[in-house]
Amino acid sequence: MSGTRALQKEKTRQAIIQAALAHLSADHSFSSMSLREVAREAGIAPTSFYRHFDDMEALGLTLVDESGVTLRSLMRKARSRIERKGSVIQTSVDTFMEFVEKNPNIFRLLLRERTGISPAFRDAVAREIQHFKEELSDYLAQESDYTPDQAFTLAEGLVTLVFNAGAEALDLAADKRDALKERTIMQLRYLTFGAKACHLDDALNVSIKAS
Repeated sequence: MSGTRALQKEKTRQAIIQAALAHLSADHSFSSMSLREVAREAGIAPTSFYRHFDDMEALGLTLVDESGVTLRSLMRKARSRIERKGSVIQTSVDTFMEFVEKNPNIFRLLLRERTGISPAFRDAVAREIQHFKEELSDYLAQESDYTPDQAFTLAEGLVTLVFNAGAEALDLAADKRDALKERTIMQLRYLTFGAKACHLDDALNVSIKAS
């Protein structure tokens, strides 16, 4: 395949992906979307769809994968910007909520398919969330002296809180979204401080037993 043809194929593939995202809304889920709708929005014939995806499920799995990759990339950049000059919790929540506000359809896709009827979709979303937990766990372990199990347990709690807040933020007015953001930051700090206290207590107990 020539470079021009490959470029055009990728351009059409991205047009299909964007067409599907454009049709997602609070009232229109991916499972209710038809191939013809997506093809029409992308400006292609329905038969051309199959040159890029085997079926609608394959398209949906691609959306889940690319959405997760995009969000994880943003969160990694947020953590790298901090460099101990700011609050990791504040920066991470701001970044996450900004993503939800600017990409509500993408986040709705992750939320809906997490408990959808398709096992393939459920597994795909579960993998993306697991990636979030593992990346945050690695970061926590590097930035502190948590054991791997402690870091993962804390990461799991933090990710759960943030995703729940994102789901709630989708349908809130700006002022209420800001209040939710501040409340989420406080909850995350409570959880983090509690984890540190438990970690110190465990370390003290080990020290006492060893003495």
